[in-house]
Amino acid sequence: MIKSFYPPLRTLMGPGPSDVHPRVLEALARPTVGHLDPAFQQLMEEIKLGLRYAFKTENSLTYPVSAPGSAGMETCFANLVAPGTEVVVCRNGAFGGRMQENVVRAGGKAIMVDFEWGTAIDPNQVEDALKANPNASVLAFVHAETSTGVKADAATLADLARKYDCLTIMDCVTSLGGSELELDKWGIDAAYSGSQKCLSAPPGLSPVSFSSRAAEFVKSRETKVQSWFLDLSLVMDYWDGTGGRTYHHTAPVNALYGLHEALVILSEEGIDNAWARHEKMHTALVAGLGAMGLEMLVNPEDRLNQLNTVKVPDGVDEAAVRTHALKHFNLEIGAGLGSLAGKVWRIGLMGHAAKRENITLCMAALSSALAEQQVKVDLNASYDAVMQKLQ
Repeated sequence: MIKSFYPPLRTLMGPGPSDVHPRVLEALARPTVGHLDPAFQQLMEEIKLGLRYAFKTENSLTYPVSAPGSAGMETCFANLVAPGTEVVVCRNGAFGGRMQENVVRAGGKAIMVDFEWGTAIDPNQVEDALKANPNASVLAFVHAETSTGVKADAATLADLARKYDCLTIMDCVTSLGGSELELDKWGIDAAYSGSQKCLSAPPGLSPVSFSSRAAEFVKSRETKVQSWFLDLSLVMDYWDGTGGRTYHHTAPVNALYGLHEALVILSEEGIDNAWARHEKMHTALVAGLGAMGLEMLVNPEDRLNQLNTVKVPDGVDEAAVRTHALKHFNLEIGAGLGSLAGKVWRIGLMGHAAKRENITLCMAALSSALAEQQVKVDLNASYDAVMQKLQ
């Protein structure tokens, strides 16, 4: 006989999900209405408005896919990659590899441009690939590579895409709400994100946005989109409020309450202020880690503010450190993926979790865990370094 589940109270400072804002948790518990209820339809319009603000776009085709960020990724690729489409894919971490998988499954040809994990995408190498593949019609890249903590120069990559007459698909799962993100200014054609990172809502929704150029491509396709559920031409009959909504699927009503409240919180803070807060907290965390003698993986100019990749010192059992932090401090930090497994920790500062008390908790947990392995660190010096950056 199962009983009610009461989860432990954790502080989430891994690669996601992040801590959910208390106001969002309260919104999730509000009474459920039907997904075609007029009141809910008004909420849908406000969600679209809030997402356009977060993405900094006027794209009318901006809405949350009723599934996690991976479904947002598949929405972009399934709609913009037809059988035979050639796609130049930039890969400098795990999620560039997932892009490749989506291209192949959609019947396209993935032209890979690879970079060492922990390094940034080199636009010169991308341009070489575009020159060498004149039939390519899409350029795909990850703006904020969650597996490594590296950001991409999205503006330059989007300029290259237009120069070679390609659409762009951009993964901004970890950057939306936490890093500078300008879809219209940069000229991004398709972008996808997730609710569980810097928006501080629960996992389960994937905001996407498509330019008019991308929408025209979908309309002109000669083959049907391989996924019925993710077909833009069908889904937008539900999300488009101008001509009257038609039933497509039962929307996750309460999850959308949560996303709506998260977007209200973002608008109250101001998107530019949210970006600045993440940067300030990142600077403080890095200073504290440095005072403990820990090194960052990524060069300063290429680092994400909200996902910090820290090298594991020689001789340290990295899994034991994470276990200690969880057991004794109720703090979750992330492990490395792929070629970085066992070599790094991934420390998230996302949304509601990007705050002073989380940074000091992280310093205390790491100090205690390292001391258990006879690695001496100066916790007071670490606190001092953090506070100097937060003045």
